[in-house]
This record gives sequence, C-alpha cells and structure tokens, in this order.
Amino acid sequence: MIQFLDLPNVLLGREEDLKNWLKDCAKSHESRIKNLVYHFIDNEEITARNVRHLEHNYATDIITFGYSEGRRVSGEVFIGYETVFENADDRSIPKEDELCRVIAHGLLHLIGFDDRSEEEKAEMRSEEENCLILRPKILRSN
Repeated sequence: MIQFLDLPNVLLGREEDLKNWLKDCAKSHESRIKNLVYHFIDNEEITARNVRHLEHNYATDIITFGYSEGRRVSGEVFIGYETVFENADDRSIPKEDELCRVIAHGLLHLIGFDDRSEEEKAEMRSEEENCLILRPKILRSN
C-alpha cells in the first residue's frame, strides 16, 4: 500500500501514476513496497520534526523513517514541500520534477541507500536519476 497525505497541487490527481512509478523504482532494485506513506508538510512542521528526531533546528526537504524488512519496503516519508519548491526555484527547475526527485530519494533510503558520505551522495544522485528516467510522461514537466 502506498499513500500520499496532503499531496501538493502540482501532482494532485496523479496518485495512481505515482504509485505505479514507485513500484517500478522498487522493482528495479529487486524490492517490493509493502507499506509506504508520504506526508507532505510545511516548513514549520518539518522543522519541528527535524528538531524532535534529528536535533537539527532547520527546515529540510525530507525525513525518512524506515521499517523495511529485507526487500519488503515499509516506512514513512515526510517531505517539506516548501523547501522542495524553494530548491526547485533556486535550481530553475519545475516544482514537480524536484518533488519527484525527493519522492524517489525517500524510497531509495528505505531500500537501503544512504547519503552521509560524498561517495554515498554521488550514488544516491545516480539512483535518483535512474528512478526519474522510469517516470511516465504524465509525471514529467515537459
């Protein structure tokens, strides 16, 4: 099961396409989604969660809590959509493209990828790009 709570308007109405895309991303990593919930929250709420769980007093684009068992992916992903949109504006890319990248990023964390070291960050970026390539046209900005 995949759920999207408070999905931003830029992807609203495309939930089934998002679910199918995420299933394809998981499958490409020999994983299967069991239970995955995406929460889209504002900067105030993501900052509060960041303080509470990670002791970081700032807004971030994503916080992931994994409950996966082997190749069965389960977890909750909190996406700070305001930060995602600010990052999209800073990079001059469409909001839906950056939002999809962050959605994939959360799934990749749950599959087992990390981004603490520079090497891990490079691998994560590469895997994000691989997931973005799998996106159906309806989830692309152009």
